[in-house]
Amino acid sequence: MAKDDKEEFIVVSCGVPLEYRYSVGEYGARFLEGLKRGKITGSRCGSCSLVLVPPRIVCARCYEKMDEFVQLPPTGTLTSYTQVTFPFIDPMTGITRPVPYCYGMIRFDGADNTFQYFLKEKDIRKMRVGLRVRAVFGKKRDGTLRDILYFQTERAPSGRAAGVRRGRKRTA
Repeated sequence: MAKDDKEEFIVVSCGVPLEYRYSVGEYGARFLEGLKRGKITGSRCGSCSLVLVPPRIVCARCYEKMDEFVQLPPTGTLTSYTQVTFPFIDPMTGITRPVPYCYGMIRFDGADNTFQYFLKEKDIRKMRVGLRVRAVFGKKRDGTLRDILYFQTERAPSGRAAGVRRGRKRTA
């Protein structure tokens, strides 16, 4: 091609729906069926008693088969969190997620690992490691992760978020 020749490009854009099914297996299916009923399901190791959510077939600690399923409360403790301030397409809905929002790691009561999910609170200044949180389930559930709308902080009798202490910081 000579220097003076110009290339032409034609760009054609179209949406192609890519519908697919993903097999979550027996353990994943038990977890999702539990969500459909507003329940949190984990697995407990018969050898070392480790409890994992979602359930796993093999223990992460001792590598034994985990064949006991347990129901856990929808409550837990926030172990870490972040605030997301950039827009992106939510892979669960295909819709751009409104920003800002907070996302956290939650240790369900009775579990030994953490579960990451969206938090209702959007103000990061109100977040603290150690906050007590509760899963809020949607009214219409279909056995997917979307059955949990978000985790909200639980309120202590004083009206403050449980786990948040007010007062002066001590210095050594």
